[in-house]
Amino acid sequence: MTLWSMTGFARVDETVDGTRFAWEVKTVNARGLEIRLRLPPGSDALEPLSRAAIARRLVRGTCHANLILTRESRTPPLRVNAEALESLAEAIDVLRARFPDAAPPRIDGLLAVRGILETPEEEDDPSRAAEQKAVMEALERALEALVLARAGEGSALEKVLRERLDLIEALTNEAEQHPARQPEAIRQRLKEQVKALIGASSVLDADRLHQEAVMLASKADIREELDRLHAHIAAARGLIEEGGPVGRRLDFLAQELGREANTLSAKSNDASLTAIGLELKATVEQFREQVQNVE
Repeated sequence: MTLWSMTGFARVDETVDGTRFAWEVKTVNARGLEIRLRLPPGSDALEPLSRAAIARRLVRGTCHANLILTRESRTPPLRVNAEALESLAEAIDVLRARFPDAAPPRIDGLLAVRGILETPEEEDDPSRAAEQKAVMEALERALEALVLARAGEGSALEKVLRERLDLIEALTNEAEQHPARQPEAIRQRLKEQVKALIGASSVLDADRLHQEAVMLASKADIREELDRLHAHIAAARGLIEEGGPVGRRLDFLAQELGREANTLSAKSNDASLTAIGLELKATVEQFREQVQNVE
C-alpha cells in the first residue's frame, strides 16, 4: 500500500433534470480530520450525509467541501387539499339553501380559497429526492477522485522520504566510522586533556583525574545514539513500506531521530564529527517537514 498525502483537490460537475451542481473538495494538512462544508441554502439535509461520506474516505487533513447548485426556474407542483375542498362544498350547500337565487360559485373562485390549493413540502417532492440522491452520488465520485489525487501525491512524497532516510543512514554510518571515535583517538584526546589539567594545577589528585577521565570518555560515547538512530531508521522504512495512514507514527519517529541527532552533536568533542551531527540534524528536520504531509 502506498503512502497517502493530506493534500489534494477534485471537482465533479453534473446536470440532472435541469439542476446543475458541482462539488469541489480540497484537503490540506491538519493534525486530525476537520470537515468544513459550504452548502447552498435549503440543503440542510445534505450536511450529515456529506460529513459521513467524507469521514468514510479520509482519516486526517482539513477537508473543504463546497457544493455549487443552480436550479432552472420552474412552476412548483400544486395539489388539491381534498379535506378542505369537502368542507368548502358543505359550506356552499348551506349557503345555496339559504340564498337560492345566488349565482353558483365559479371554479377560479373556489381555487382562490385559502387552503384548497397547496404546494407539497420539498421532502415529499419525488424530483427533489432524486436530486439529493444525484448530489450525494456526485460527492462520492469527487471523494474517489480526491483519494486518487492524494495517493498520487503520496507516491511522490514516499520517494522523497526514502531519499531523506538514505541520507540519514549514510550520515549515521559516517559518524559511526569517524576516526575520532576510534579508541586510540579517544585515548590521545583524554591524555592531552589530563596533561593540560595537571599543568594548570599541582594540587590535582591523580586518582580523581582518572575518574574524571573515565567519566569524560563515557559522556563522549555516542554508541547508544547510533544504535537508536539505526533502529528508528529501520522502523520508519517499515512504516513507509506498510503505507496507508501512518503519518502520526512517522512524525513520532521523526521526533525521535531529531532527539538522537541533537544528543550526538552535543556529545561530540571533535569538530568534524560535530559537523556530521549538524548535517544529520538538518536532514532529519527535512524528513520531518515532509512527514507533515503524510496522512
